[in-house]
Amino acid sequence: MSRPVSRRLLLAAPALITTRNARASTEVDVELVLAVDVSRSVDTEEMEMQMRGYADAFRDPRLAEGIAGGPLGAIAVTLFVWSDWNIQHTLVPWMRLDGPASAERFARAIYGASRETYLYTSISGAIDYAAAQFGQRFEGLRRVVDISGDGVNNSGRPLPDARAEALGQGIVLNGLAVLDRSPQPSTLLAGLPPVDEYYRNEVIGGPGAFLMVAEGYEAFAGAVRRKIIREIAAIPAPGPLVERAYA
Repeated sequence: MSRPVSRRLLLAAPALITTRNARASTEVDVELVLAVDVSRSVDTEEMEMQMRGYADAFRDPRLAEGIAGGPLGAIAVTLFVWSDWNIQHTLVPWMRLDGPASAERFARAIYGASRETYLYTSISGAIDYAAAQFGQRFEGLRRVVDISGDGVNNSGRPLPDARAEALGQGIVLNGLAVLDRSPQPSTLLAGLPPVDEYYRNEVIGGPGAFLMVAEGYEAFAGAVRRKIIREIAAIPAPGPLVERAYA
C-alpha cells in the first residue's frame, strides 16, 4: 500500500524536480580536470611542449585501455589554462571519453586550442576554478584535478584555504611540477622552496594523491602521459607519492 504524500512534500516537489533536471548528469568512472599553468615563467616554446604533451597523452593506447578497464568504461575530461587569480580560461570543454576515437577527438581539441600566456601564478585560483567545474554535465565515481606548474602561489587568496575547501568536497588534487632548468633570479633570491617540494607539501592532497615531477620541460610529455594513465585507472595501484620523469 502506498503511503500518503503530505501537502508540504507536494509543494516542494516541483523545486526538487527542477533542481534534479538542471543537474542531470552522465555517470563516468572519473571526472578529470586538467589545469595548465600559463604564467610568465612559461615561455612560448614551453607552452607548446605542455599542450602537445597533453594531446599526445590521449593518443597513447594504454590510456584507452585504462578507460575500458573501469566499471563504467568511460571518463570525462576538461582542460583549462590558468595564471593570475582572475585568469582561468577553459580551452577544451567537458568531453566523454570511452575509447580511442573519443580520446583522439580530445587530443585534436587540445592541438587546436589557443596558446595563451599571462603574468602571475595563482594556484589557489586554479583550484577554486577547477572545483567549480565538477557536476556540470557528468557525475564521476572519483573527482580529480591535475595541476601542472613551475612556480609557487603568488596571486589570489591563500593556497591552504583553497586546498582545504577542495579536499572538503572530496576532490583529489594531483600535481605535475616542472623543474625549470633556468630558474628566475628573483626566485633564487627569495629563498623559495624547490617547486617539487612546494607541490608535494602545499598542493597535492586527497586519497591516493601523488606528484609527478618533470625534470625540465623536455620531460613534460613523458611525465603527463604516465600521470594521466595512473589517474584514470579503475583501481589506482599503490604508487610512490612522488614520481620523476626525465627527458
